[in-house]
Amino acid sequence: MWKRFWQEWGRDLLIAVAVALFFRAEVVEARVIPTESMVPTVLVGDRILAEKIIYRFTGAQRGDIIVFDPPFDQKSSNAVLAELGLEEDYLKRVIGLPGDVVEVKGGKVMVNGDTLTEPYLNGAPTYRYGPVTVPEGKLFVLGDNRNHSYDSHYWGFVDESAVRSRAVVRWWPLNRIGMLK
Repeated sequence: MWKRFWQEWGRDLLIAVAVALFFRAEVVEARVIPTESMVPTVLVGDRILAEKIIYRFTGAQRGDIIVFDPPFDQKSSNAVLAELGLEEDYLKRVIGLPGDVVEVKGGKVMVNGDTLTEPYLNGAPTYRYGPVTVPEGKLFVLGDNRNHSYDSHYWGFVDESAVRSRAVVRWWPLNRIGMLK
């Protein structure tokens, strides 16, 4: 009787672990925000969920908040990750799509000559950038905390193939649960 109980319990545990690993690898992943680059949309320590399915069917859209591999050989600022030889993914907002002309001037971001309406900003950018044309297969991304974000205006474009997921919901802290826009 006990042998059968432990066999069934062990089988169920293995199935649950396999389903959880598949879900994390293919559907959704939890992330903890480590920097202030996306303030006020997400704050340091916020927990978010990022879904991995939509970009299998469509490309990123302007305004999406994406998780992506850094577009350069960077050393992690997180000592634990650096010691393990792992890199941190980045979280930024898509501003320019392939073929778009992006320019930052006068405290405004312009795409194809039109000023973006950006109610999510922490403050107007104080720098000038561009105009640049986003190459095919690339994205131009900026943090919502424009003047304190290490993003495309520093290091250039992100390969579309480097996009891992789209941030969709903040689940922690409880008083700020909600969809990310």
